[in-house]
Amino acid sequence: MNTITRTAATSLLGLVSVGLVAPSAVAAPAPAPSESEHPVLTAEKPWVIGHRGASGHRPEHTLEAYELAVRMGADIMEPDLVSTKDGVLVARHENEISGTTDVADRPEFADRKTTKTIDGAELTGWFTEDFTLAELKTLRAKERIPEVRPGNTQYDGLYEVPTFAEVIELRERLSAETGREIGIIPEIKHPSYFDGIGLSMEESVVAQLEEADLNHADAPVMIQSFEVQNLLDLNRNLDAEVPLVFLAWYEGKPWDHEAGGDPRTYADLMTAEGLQELSKDVDAIGPEATMVVPVAEDGTLQEPTSLVQDAHAAGLLVTPYTLRAENNFLPASLQSSEDPAEHGDMTTLVHAHLDAGVDGVFSDHPAAAVEARTSWAGENPVIDTGVQADSHRGQALAAGAALLLTGSLLVRRTARRA
Repeated sequence: MNTITRTAATSLLGLVSVGLVAPSAVAAPAPAPSESEHPVLTAEKPWVIGHRGASGHRPEHTLEAYELAVRMGADIMEPDLVSTKDGVLVARHENEISGTTDVADRPEFADRKTTKTIDGAELTGWFTEDFTLAELKTLRAKERIPEVRPGNTQYDGLYEVPTFAEVIELRERLSAETGREIGIIPEIKHPSYFDGIGLSMEESVVAQLEEADLNHADAPVMIQSFEVQNLLDLNRNLDAEVPLVFLAWYEGKPWDHEAGGDPRTYADLMTAEGLQELSKDVDAIGPEATMVVPVAEDGTLQEPTSLVQDAHAAGLLVTPYTLRAENNFLPASLQSSEDPAEHGDMTTLVHAHLDAGVDGVFSDHPAAAVEARTSWAGENPVIDTGVQADSHRGQALAAGAALLLTGSLLVRRTARRA
């Protein structure tokens, strides 16, 4: 067990320049410390996370996509991490890379094509764990969904597969150049699978953060996973001191639960009781967006669920994913035409999530998300320690905000993660 003494004021100083926030309409007194309590991470406004970089504008998970996201105003870059054969962490959404690189066109790697079972799904293609870093660096990225993002194909063949170390270096450079402390929120992909083939990634993530002086509570870093056990390991055994984020899908269960016979589904973990249990080891949740703002069968947005309020009651931040501008990804009521590649009304979708009280949003289109946040903030001005709710959300937001422990900003708090 790790006993970590932190101050909420220190967390504030470290994260305020990143643009992070836990929106609240009213302040509440801090409760007595408990073994399951976590520091409340707060700052000045809901933040925009560049999902895989500015992936609506450049091939995803490239240094160029990450940098563009920051230039567009994103507060945080999101690299997904997988491992090479020689144990180097690289940024790819999946370890199967035929859809995001030109590997299938490289005759020297034709014999690497194989079929594997990843998290219960049989996949055929080329996998990062079968390549050394030197070999991967000879490949070039390409657009994953060219039918929806044809404009991105002009960049096919130009960019390398970046390492996590390179992303960390980019964060430092962009922070200096922009005058903003840019955040990173790496996701560890398929942790049970990589553990099973002897390429565990968690230790390397912590080591690289430590080397960069980023493994501390007020660093502009969070670590994410769709599985539970590796987050518990990071917290309890691997000395990760940065906030941890549990990602949730709207159906099914975490793969480590599936493989280990744990009956709890994502839905179970997103209940008020499940969130309280998660809060012993994690600091935030990243739910699929419709878990916060549901969409009716006719494509219209519905009233928010209680998820944000329940999570805030457990001391957890909420960062839903993924808000995209193309009609292909928008609810029917927000689409601009039948053209899947044309942009529709993402602004309304962003506003609906900010109205629901989320602490930030993942978006493939950071500039549009930042603009939507700006217009929303104009109607919901920042006051005191939180964000004033608009009239039709006021009572709901006030109720959730009262549980955010904003009064703890000025007092020393101890978080003991069991």
